[in-house]
Amino acid sequence: MTSAERIVDVGAGGLHARLRTGEDPALVFLHYWGGSHRTWIPVVDRLPPHHAAVTYDQRGWGASNRMPGPFELDQLADDALHVVESCDLRSFVLVGHSMGGKVAQVLAARRPAGLAGVVLVAPAPPAPAGVTAAQRDALLHAYDDAETVGQAIDHALTRRGLPPELRVQVVEDSLRGSPGARDAWPRRGIVEDVGDAVANIDVPVLVLAGDDDRVDPPATLATHLLPRIPTATMDVLVGTGHLSPLEVPDQVSGYVNRFVTGLASS
Repeated sequence: MTSAERIVDVGAGGLHARLRTGEDPALVFLHYWGGSHRTWIPVVDRLPPHHAAVTYDQRGWGASNRMPGPFELDQLADDALHVVESCDLRSFVLVGHSMGGKVAQVLAARRPAGLAGVVLVAPAPPAPAGVTAAQRDALLHAYDDAETVGQAIDHALTRRGLPPELRVQVVEDSLRGSPGARDAWPRRGIVEDVGDAVANIDVPVLVLAGDDDRVDPPATLATHLLPRIPTATMDVLVGTGHLSPLEVPDQVSGYVNRFVTGLASS
């Protein structure tokens, strides 16, 4: 097993990615709005070392924050496919969190070659689920400065806050996003309706919902996501809010590992 950083050329710049070699199917991790590849490190570090894994900074975030738009769902799905192709992944599983979960749904609906399955961690539903204009306006200012990010961590994103080092990471990642990337999700991505498209997903899909998630709670996902994707099943993570990859990485990695193991035996 080796790990290496690489720049994935997507035509208007490069996405910063890290590839861990290993066995198929490779796990391709897509982070949330405000995150970076670092969001997934606690999960990847807890996976058995034989799993190949790819983490990357989506367009406008992390070390990819200088990339120009557009930052729409289709573009982000195109970027994810470029990552898959650049890493020469013959078989892969998409693992998407929140916004990254909606991007994973868009890409999976295209039925790309080699896609073996999808894990959606606290995903945004494929169609708008009661998001109000006031909530979207509030999101536009959630990452204005360290204070507003801290308020989001404490009152929306987590169950009981985060350890100091992870709190610093989330603040840094949130503030590092480009203005275009920060605006695109609350203005358009969160309310874009891809509900009809996701019915095309034809691989196993595991949905992981946090029991205390105030952003995308289990009831919302059961009502607005599961009926849209015929192959989807849902499990509930215990003791976590919306940032489950950081709050309960042991649980997330365990579910991901069992899901991939099940694919191999099916």
